[in-house]
Amino acid sequence: MLQGNRTLNYRHGYHAGNFADVMKHVMLVALLDALRRKPSPFSVLDTHAGIGLYDLSGPQAQSTGEWREGVGRLLDLPPGTILPPCVRQWLDMVKAVMGEQGGRPSYPGSPAIAARLLRPGDTLACCELHPQDQQDLRRLFRHNPAVSVHGRDGYEAVTALLPPRQARRGLVLMDPPFEQPGEFDRLAQAIITARRRFATGIVAAWYPIKHRAPTRAFLNALKDAGQRNLLAIELTLRPPLDPARLNGSGLLVANPPFQFAQTARDALTSLCGYLGDGEAQAHVEWVVPE
Repeated sequence: MLQGNRTLNYRHGYHAGNFADVMKHVMLVALLDALRRKPSPFSVLDTHAGIGLYDLSGPQAQSTGEWREGVGRLLDLPPGTILPPCVRQWLDMVKAVMGEQGGRPSYPGSPAIAARLLRPGDTLACCELHPQDQQDLRRLFRHNPAVSVHGRDGYEAVTALLPPRQARRGLVLMDPPFEQPGEFDRLAQAIITARRRFATGIVAAWYPIKHRAPTRAFLNALKDAGQRNLLAIELTLRPPLDPARLNGSGLLVANPPFQFAQTARDALTSLCGYLGDGEAQAHVEWVVPE
């Protein structure tokens, strides 16, 4: 069964903690830190939230082992390894979550990361359609009044939940599973809608990099639609030549914070040294300047 939010058989547990998650979540920490620098409250909308906390010792994660080549490599770094601030903050957060789970290998997804960085007055809205995942997400945040969980299509939420009532600042994170044809087109339209409804907000949209043609078409569609102030952040493990493989991970950031491009460049350059097998590359480029 297909839905705009995700295919209902999609379970991120198979991929949690892989290199794409590492890249995406390090950038999420950096974006939220930028919002935290100002005292006024902010809101976060996570359109494709998942369950928020993943058991890396469970059957889904163990069946693929993807996390071992992602977060596993960072967890194996010697104590005292020098890392860019947002990478260090994310890694310390992962270790703290594991400690809270009694040392069991666990990985925080985007809603868990965002929730840990909220201050009094900040809010987080999470959208998830999968019935079991939605139930797990509600259980995770049952004691956190700053977090709301919505059983609705993530793209529909861009219209229904924006602009946020609680704040004039914030972040919209879109992370669709890309299991349906036309996902790039839907994502581009959702970005345009989100920016129209929440002009003062940051929009961050994840996309897979298998080969270059789909990503070029996606970015050109936004450019042709008159979108401005767009920053593309990409980490590739290998040249993106094989359309059957996930060769890289991208994050399109609209309205990026001041100096965020340099923050992203430093973080991804560092991650390239630990992820992949010597061919990893970081790319941080303006699609359209402000």
